[in-house]
Amino acid sequence: MTTPDRTGQHSDRSGAAETEAPPLPAALRWRPLSYADIDAWLLLIRRIAAEDEPDWVEQRADLEQALRASKNDPRRDTIVGSDDAGVPRAFGRLSMNSGSSLVHGAGGVDPAWRGRGIGRAVLAWQAWRALGRLRETGRTEGIFRNYVEERNPSHLALLTASGSTIVRYFTEMTRPLAQPIPELPFPAELELVSFADGADRNIVELVRLAHNDAFQDHWGSEPRDQESWQFTVSHPEFRTDWSLALFDPARGEVAAYQLASYDPDSRQLLGHSEGYTDLLGVRRSWRGRGLAPALLAEAMKRYRAAGMENAGLGVDTENPSGALGLYERMGYVPTQRAIVFDLPLTVPAD
Repeated sequence: MTTPDRTGQHSDRSGAAETEAPPLPAALRWRPLSYADIDAWLLLIRRIAAEDEPDWVEQRADLEQALRASKNDPRRDTIVGSDDAGVPRAFGRLSMNSGSSLVHGAGGVDPAWRGRGIGRAVLAWQAWRALGRLRETGRTEGIFRNYVEERNPSHLALLTASGSTIVRYFTEMTRPLAQPIPELPFPAELELVSFADGADRNIVELVRLAHNDAFQDHWGSEPRDQESWQFTVSHPEFRTDWSLALFDPARGEVAAYQLASYDPDSRQLLGHSEGYTDLLGVRRSWRGRGLAPALLAEAMKRYRAAGMENAGLGVDTENPSGALGLYERMGYVPTQRAIVFDLPLTVPAD
């Protein structure tokens, strides 16, 4: 996947910030992204991925959602630089949830156009626009956050040079399904329901509510609204038959859940086919009952029955719930890490 980009060129150590847009390299023609760009934008992302070899690459649906999400304005929150032939060679975009002071950046530069200062310029534009987003919401301070894979040294160097600091590590893990899968029972008072057969219980919405409860004490997590949740559960890679919920009929709520996906390119990217756990959560009132490992074991069985070779997931390395230790006990081993960089931003007084 293209690495998220950001710079600190508009915020010095004291928090002062410029208010004018930074210049962009004249070698490219710059404008906002639009739906007409999606095909060419997707090709750019694939060229970047061929060079950087990430574990996951954005699909068309992800690009469409980036331009469609109501919380962000692509006319102001995206930028693309094209060469004289009209081929996109660099892009940047921002996203920010309603009521948040956290702005996320993402972007990339065509490998054939690297080494010309384009990445630094895109990062500078993103930082400037992040300040604008904060100002528009009436905030005076915020955070500009980016994720970068640890094995991508050029982007690590770019973020480090920007003045951003490392605040977190996330670890990707995998587990061969040829290994024995433990038999872990579910509590008798809970019903196991998949997304494929849970429409009568409104499982999609109940899991969203359970997720917002389970993750409210997780670092960096923000509540999922219905718009973003609907995108998650309708994504082309989402697997309804692998995505599970433990329903509590007495309370009419979901106690725990596991959302899964399958990337058809996983063998090419990872060297094996993989069923992937995107989200795993347990309501706080149900913790300590073994629900998370039981859901993982059930998901593994379904992955294996579908012909997958491995089960994969990602974890916040410093998660206080002990998730990393749980996954290690379940047989998962680390493959690589993503590093989170933060830059505090202060909106200048008018």
